[in-house]
Amino acid sequence: MHYHKTTWRVIEHPPANGAWNMAVDEAILESVYKGLSLPTLRLYAWDPACLSLGHAQPFSDVDTTTLLDYGWTVVRRPTGGRAILHIDELTYSVIAPETEPRVSGGVLESYLRLSQALLEALKLLGLSPRALEKPTANNANRNNPVCFEVPSNYEITVKDKKLIGSAQARRKEGILQHGSLPLYGDLSRIIEALKFDHQDGKERAKIRLLAHATTLERELRQKIEWQQACNAFKAGFSSILNLELRSGELTDEEKLRALILMQEKYAHPSWTERI
Repeated sequence: MHYHKTTWRVIEHPPANGAWNMAVDEAILESVYKGLSLPTLRLYAWDPACLSLGHAQPFSDVDTTTLLDYGWTVVRRPTGGRAILHIDELTYSVIAPETEPRVSGGVLESYLRLSQALLEALKLLGLSPRALEKPTANNANRNNPVCFEVPSNYEITVKDKKLIGSAQARRKEGILQHGSLPLYGDLSRIIEALKFDHQDGKERAKIRLLAHATTLERELRQKIEWQQACNAFKAGFSSILNLELRSGELTDEEKLRALILMQEKYAHPSWTERI
């Protein structure tokens, strides 16, 4: 699909805590809707490590004792999907109004368009990825708490293993899609943060996860730093979606709104533990 050249803002953020990261994405969505900010590609990371739950995922999936022991945090995303442990990764978010042709139409249409940019970013890093175009047969893993074990439509795989998991929220304000690219490290660490009835169930879940998901380091056999992956994402989005990416920061209004959203929503048990 050919797009007329347009300008988006790109923001590169240093690692931050999970509640702040989710609050910033929502604050940008509100600002873009009001026409105060350009459509935005945001590239960020997490510190400390954070377990994020899908907006409809039960909080009872979380092993809160282990989280405390490891010094990890927990947050509930505004988007769907299952649990992700955000550690050693590049996270992206795309925030745009519904009038932006690159995200218009239904969820799958916009996923497909944005996935082309993600594929290009991974090709620039030396991989041969593909976007999985069919959901898993009969959705047998519907109750699985681990996001990266269950590929869904147009998520990015390499050699049939999931590499980038994405989720989307569509509101009157516009579209927010964010996703994770694990750069390196042990993907099975997430299993420690989730509740299982028995230890052997936990061990089996680790084996299944590593059979179905991968990291950039595992596929390239070398460690790629965050900034290198970030540069590839910017180049992929720019070329595939015909964008001029203008480097920017949060506006004062976005910062203030993010602070309020963090305190009142994303860092508050009434949201995090609501189901």
